[in-house]
Amino acid sequence: MTDVFSIQAFQFPKGFLWGSSTAAHQIEGNNIHSSNWHREQERLKADPNYEISSSACNHYNMVEQDIQLLSDLGHQAFRLGVEWARIEPEEGMFLDGEADHYVRELAMLKERGIKTFVTLVHFSVPQWFAEKGDFQKLDNLVYFERYLKYILPRISPYVDFWNVINEFNLGLTEREMTHKFNSVIYHAHGYHLIKQYSNKPVSSAHALVQFYGKRQNDPFDRAVQAYKDAVNHEFFFHAIRTGELVLPSKDAVIDKTIKDTCDFWSINLYTREMVDTRKADTMGDRYAFTKTRMLPMNFYLDEFFPECMVHNLTRLMDKPVYITENGCSCEDDDFRIVYLTEYLCALNEAIKAGVDVRGYLYWSLLDNYEWWTFIPRFGLVDVDRAHDFKRTPKPSAWFYKEIIENNGFHPDILAKYLKEQPRVRELPILK
Repeated sequence: MTDVFSIQAFQFPKGFLWGSSTAAHQIEGNNIHSSNWHREQERLKADPNYEISSSACNHYNMVEQDIQLLSDLGHQAFRLGVEWARIEPEEGMFLDGEADHYVRELAMLKERGIKTFVTLVHFSVPQWFAEKGDFQKLDNLVYFERYLKYILPRISPYVDFWNVINEFNLGLTEREMTHKFNSVIYHAHGYHLIKQYSNKPVSSAHALVQFYGKRQNDPFDRAVQAYKDAVNHEFFFHAIRTGELVLPSKDAVIDKTIKDTCDFWSINLYTREMVDTRKADTMGDRYAFTKTRMLPMNFYLDEFFPECMVHNLTRLMDKPVYITENGCSCEDDDFRIVYLTEYLCALNEAIKAGVDVRGYLYWSLLDNYEWWTFIPRFGLVDVDRAHDFKRTPKPSAWFYKEIIENNGFHPDILAKYLKEQPRVRELPILK
């Protein structure tokens, strides 16, 4: 077993950047012109108990308060999205007032000295764009480029780091293969357009899941492990490094405009996915002895596996790395303190192994809408949606603040916030 109290002090490099991460649809609320909102309404019609995003965390109307929170908690950087569906709710109709909303938010962050990571597409797109086939069709590039040409000159003076698209790299279905193949091309076009307005570093956030054969000496599990890694991860890294885009069921593309369109690796990293070739879908259950049930629901992040920081990041020695998402969903905040300690210790190991990691953004600042439910609680800050969205920082928020202030970890900090190893308690399954 791991005893978090046995972890010794460690430091991060001078100038290391600390902060938190969010997505617009998950925190802003009432994103009524988006594809996600439309899909939520359709599911609500089929199931009256389905949770929709509704007002989410009401961040859209509480921007100033949330930026004050960031400052109070010592965050040096903040990742946020600009919501295309607000900016262009109908095809060709751009709302200057909505664009100005994001300009004001970014300007307030800059006034507080907080570095900005801006995501241009974080899963949700305008419903009209979805109806045209969204990223499934390369012909739709013209609409994406029109959106960028509108928003980029307005916000670029306030952006320190760019994410063109968030997490397009996962999936094995034919539709998902087309989506990720085309998204690399959309990403490259976005990169070159951004460079017309900004000299700040550009990337797209990559979901770096570790695929792990359940039987590590089994040739079948290891073969599928390697296949999943290639088509979910290596295809993207290879395309950026060489300009060659390769995926099964697609004719390869060699395009020099794709090469070197990431100035840094933007990495969203949580845990591993078990591969079990004795199951038809090859999706394996986690080992029973590693599961930690921290929520009143079955959720895919029920394991602490900080080793993935070292295993995954040591393949990325060629560019600077920023962790743009990493976090723990739990009811008992003590687990979040343990998670931060263990994963940051592992991140430090990756740095010692030679990875040029320059920053870490915790997911998430707030307990947000998790795409279909509010039950998973990732936030450093509690949001009481029943009482005017009152924000209350959790002990983990203050623990993280001291990590930031010290640019590292010391057991004395842990002892202030954690008295004993947390234990799983019986949690009812909520629907």
